[in-house]
Amino acid sequence: MQRRKRMIKLYGLFFIATTLLLFLLVLVIKDFRSMNNEERPFKISDIRTKDLVLPDKGSGKPIPDIPVDLDHLNSPNVILVDLNSEKVLVEQDSSERIYPASLTKIMTAILAIENTPDLEKTLIFSSDLFQDLYSQNASLAGFQPGEKVKYKDALYGILLPSGAECCLAFADSIAGSETAFVEMMNKKAAELGMKNTHFRNTTGLHDDDHYSTVEDIYILLRYALKNEVFRTVFTSSRYSTTPSNSHPGGFTFHSTMFKYMDSAEVTGGEILGGKTGYTGQAGLCLASLASVNGHEYILVTANADGTHQTKQLHIMDAVNIYNQIGVAVSN
Repeated sequence: MQRRKRMIKLYGLFFIATTLLLFLLVLVIKDFRSMNNEERPFKISDIRTKDLVLPDKGSGKPIPDIPVDLDHLNSPNVILVDLNSEKVLVEQDSSERIYPASLTKIMTAILAIENTPDLEKTLIFSSDLFQDLYSQNASLAGFQPGEKVKYKDALYGILLPSGAECCLAFADSIAGSETAFVEMMNKKAAELGMKNTHFRNTTGLHDDDHYSTVEDIYILLRYALKNEVFRTVFTSSRYSTTPSNSHPGGFTFHSTMFKYMDSAEVTGGEILGGKTGYTGQAGLCLASLASVNGHEYILVTANADGTHQTKQLHIMDAVNIYNQIGVAVSN
């Protein structure tokens, strides 16, 4: 009899424990669902978008309404575009006139590619090219007067170390003079719909009548990236030239963007390439390409304070914005 009572008692305790466990499980599930549906406040370190519709990986569908905080940026002129959909995600004074500095060389480079049938052929750096560049303290790739190099090496010299001598060498070779080549640049700008751009030289050295906007530079870079050769050069971090009469062992270029970066990685992806620019009047400028969570983005910024010797605020802005995209899309 006592054994039977103990069994009944044990079954009762088991039933009560099971009931309590099920009750607790229901509460946990309810709390979990409530927590997941809660709209969280906006933070730079934890960016979320209410009702953000994320694409399947590899779908190529545009990502709508990614929040990007511009309050702490150093660059007053900004445009960010999803290259897959060509949707403008962020812009600030994007149609305001800027001095593009060496972002100009994006146009110089794409025209050099389009008008040079064989990049393996040789060009000669005339001594006449260098005098004005020296006096204006222009950025140089490192080629010497009278040096014979492949067009391909000079092309890398335009986009990686931002070599002004390479720009002038291509201009002379293709059009006979820098003036004639600049006419080609302005014609191409008009064809592309760069309505607020006017070029006066191939290098971006300051001229009051040499101007653009970050929106127009985006249009230019979007076009140029469709060219496989341009894209390969633009996304290179370094390049070693072939031997020449002045450099028997060749020498190595480093990207003016990547050389300031410890890593190209950002949240959810990486910065693929970029072209920097700087003059005293233009400030620090950058046109860059990044891949974040399966999407490619172009970001153009301009007019940040600083010089080559100070903090590279334009590059810091790019890392900041691309990280924000990565956080937003991954949540």
